[in-house]
Amino acid sequence: MKKILIIEDNREIAEMEQDFLEAEDFETEIACDGANGARMAIDGDYALVLLDIMLPGMDGFQVLKKIRERKEVPVLIVSAKREETDKIRGLGIGADDYITKPFSPGELVARVKSHIKRFERVSALAMPQKKDMRFGKLLIEPEKHRVFVDEREVVLTHKEFEVLEFLAENPGIVFSREQIFDRVWSVDAIGDTSTVMVHINRIRSKIEKDPSHPKYIETIRGTGYRFSELDQLIE
Repeated sequence: MKKILIIEDNREIAEMEQDFLEAEDFETEIACDGANGARMAIDGDYALVLLDIMLPGMDGFQVLKKIRERKEVPVLIVSAKREETDKIRGLGIGADDYITKPFSPGELVARVKSHIKRFERVSALAMPQKKDMRFGKLLIEPEKHRVFVDEREVVLTHKEFEVLEFLAENPGIVFSREQIFDRVWSVDAIGDTSTVMVHINRIRSKIEKDPSHPKYIETIRGTGYRFSELDQLIE
């Protein structure tokens, strides 16, 4: 089920959009302010973002800039601001469409579906598929977001998978917690880099035979973490 993020401070409008989309079998989440909406859009796995302009704190234009700095996802502005200058500004920053309030439910759903289909079609043509990675008994399937150990699938959260994939794509290279945090959570993410250690410990508990003596993700004292080189993992 595809997931839509609604960034809208008017709870009544947000819930109305939510009802329209969920009636069409979309899953939805709501953010009621700009800063939280930007964080969710960057960190989450959404098929599309519906974005209001007039938001408390960080306005919609600022949110859009943050999203475009870090991620490619269809963004549809839904706003009561009808001035042409606002539409030009929004589209210029990187919005995929601009819908003015009030809007018809049918038009909103039709535009959402159209932009998702177009984005998926363009992405499939533009992006080469990532190859599966095998390290001894560990198999990582980037396209399917699946991980197997000794032919048995292990379930990782989205962030756990991103950390593992990033390290596995760069075997033998040592990364600090800050570098991993910036790569996976984004430079502007709010949080403590200790979350990297927590996620790596969780990954180890799922993929390592003996997490206290890890074979795949090594700790380099005083520096950071390193994924073992391929020749060290051939069994």
